[in-house]
Amino acid sequence: MLRICLVPFLAIAVLEHRFLLAFAIFLMAACSDAMDGLLARWLRQRTMLGQYLDPVADKLLLSSLFLVFTYMGILEPRIAVLVFGRDLGMLLTAVILYATTNLRDFHPSLLGKANSFSQFLAVGVVLLSLISQQPWVAAARVAMLDATVCLTVASGFHYAWVASKRIGIVTDSDSASMRNSRQG
Repeated sequence: MLRICLVPFLAIAVLEHRFLLAFAIFLMAACSDAMDGLLARWLRQRTMLGQYLDPVADKLLLSSLFLVFTYMGILEPRIAVLVFGRDLGMLLTAVILYATTNLRDFHPSLLGKANSFSQFLAVGVVLLSLISQQPWVAAARVAMLDATVCLTVASGFHYAWVASKRIGIVTDSDSASMRNSRQG
């Protein structure tokens, strides 16, 4: 919930060119995300609400920043289009699968987790680049944005492939159930 509450303040700080404050808020959000995950595992207190809120908070935080960065001309629009396109495609696929099949399990893949991690790092480095003009920061910005683009595309295709395989499995089992019910 903390990350969700921080999103408007983070977006406002960036829009007002208060980049040091934005970076501090972003670090607070990233640390709360890491601590939340570690504590849930360590204390074995994973909840259904937490399983839904965690990715929502991540997407809200990252998507808001990609949108604000693009609006301000800090990032190229193609990056935001790829990030939003992948997320929208995944959301629509999940809704369709949820509505039309027995599939209810949409756990993130390793590629999806790597993509989220690269997006967090990319956003952090972009914020850092607005504060510091060090050459290593500029190089890290380029590297992380390139990694984000590659992982966004790869994880999007991977998700589509996994979804199509799962539909095939459901379709095969549904067909077998229908045949069995007709014979019985």
